[in-house]
Amino acid sequence: MSFSPITGAAPTTIHTDATGLAHGEFQLPTFDGTITAYYAAPEGQMNRPVVLVIQEIFGLHEHVRDVCRRFAKEGYFAVAVNLLERQGDCSQYTDVPTLIKEIVSKAPDDQVMADLDASVAWAKAQGADTARLAVTGFCWGGRITWMYADHNPQVRAGAAWYGKLLVGHGPLQTRNPIDVPRTLKAPVLGLYGGLDASIPLEGVTQMQEALAQGNANARASEIVVYPESNHAFYSDYRASYNEADANDAWRRALNWFAKHLG
Repeated sequence: MSFSPITGAAPTTIHTDATGLAHGEFQLPTFDGTITAYYAAPEGQMNRPVVLVIQEIFGLHEHVRDVCRRFAKEGYFAVAVNLLERQGDCSQYTDVPTLIKEIVSKAPDDQVMADLDASVAWAKAQGADTARLAVTGFCWGGRITWMYADHNPQVRAGAAWYGKLLVGHGPLQTRNPIDVPRTLKAPVLGLYGGLDASIPLEGVTQMQEALAQGNANARASEIVVYPESNHAFYSDYRASYNEADANDAWRRALNWFAKHLG
């Protein structure tokens, strides 16, 4: 499926078929009712390790679902939740600043953490192995990856793709990745673009220094910077996609999870 919520279709869009997978949309029970979610897993296999796939600001769209299928093809039970659904329909917006102002900035971290906790509980109820739990996310979800690896002691590894490090997307985000190195519950692999003006390299360096002075999980974390990539270099449906760096980062993320989940 070739599409983009904001910038239009791209010929580089990847479609991962569902052959050999169980997958589909479902309503996730959470603290105040249900919200939309999607899962993909190897068909007929129990006790698979779990990876939570956290969206960009654009909602639970086809690219996020495709990433779930990619992880499922690698043997994971992947779950993605529409974490901004209460705030509104991200797909109805045509520009990023308005989307951030009207929806993204209004989603408190406590709400997001609770929904991710609920997705872990749901995966366990389906027979997945939540003792081997990983989390990954992109852009807005990259920041949330750091925060969830600080929030949930069940997490064994994280892979954060170009998530903000020093600030959030609004006043409701009072703590940020730079604040978590002394309390981080799992090592995180950070994947960043050297040309990303929204996350200056000075901030990346500041985060690296904070990790080096943090706890054991922080010191075991790693940040990789791709000098020729911009923000959203993994998003194959967008013009920012860098195929070579995306492929390298994907391999690194898979190796990171294999190393820490066993």
